[in-house]
Amino acid sequence: MALYRTVLLLVLALSAAGCSLLPDKIDETEGMNASELYALAKEELNSGNYQSALDYFSKLEARYPYGRYAQQAQLETAYAHYRQGEPAAAVAAAERFIKLHPRHPNVDYAYYLRGLASFDPGRSILDRVVSQEKDDRDPQAARDAFNYFRELVTRFPNSKYTPDAVQRMTYLRNSLASYELLVADYYLRRGAYVAAANRAKYVIENYDRTPAVADALVMLVHTYHKMDMPDLADDALRVLEANYPERAAEVKAEQN
Repeated sequence: MALYRTVLLLVLALSAAGCSLLPDKIDETEGMNASELYALAKEELNSGNYQSALDYFSKLEARYPYGRYAQQAQLETAYAHYRQGEPAAAVAAAERFIKLHPRHPNVDYAYYLRGLASFDPGRSILDRVVSQEKDDRDPQAARDAFNYFRELVTRFPNSKYTPDAVQRMTYLRNSLASYELLVADYYLRRGAYVAAANRAKYVIENYDRTPAVADALVMLVHTYHKMDMPDLADDALRVLEANYPERAAEVKAEQN
């Protein structure tokens, strides 16, 4: 029995020693120059293998921290995070590139990418409001996206990304206005008339020329009537009639 135990311990010891002598995993990128490593990372990125691409870009920047391939790797890193569904990491990477290379010929893309990463990083604002009976939290991601796109448009009006950014800004502005209106409607239906009126006025004052303005004016008319403030209701109705006569006619028909 003692001999068996001795043999068993010897086998286990040899096995452990054998495992420790096995070589580490071979790094297939060892010896690659910056161009080759970038090409490998780019191939992974184009194939949708975003985490693998990120690993290669990280190795490239660590081994070759200077030069155009390192700069491009930093920009591609932001894009890979964006495609992998990591908006915060994408924004951080884009901002790092902007800070390090403010005069880079492709820095406008980094500004654009910040907006894309924050633009609807999941369900839309309206989806969240509709699915949750009440959601009066700031839709911060949408606000951030709007501001990022606005900075791109302001700094680089001739950028090839500016026309798309302008379209997205329009969409975001309309969505933010509709968000405020839905929250106002929530307050109105629950009898919180002051809060509803304040939200409706906020839409009118901050989101002019959006489709939500007409609905905000209609809401003001109804809210002021609920608050027994006929003069203010009439004022809102006159503004509605001057700008949206068809909607004003509908409101008057309801009142008769």
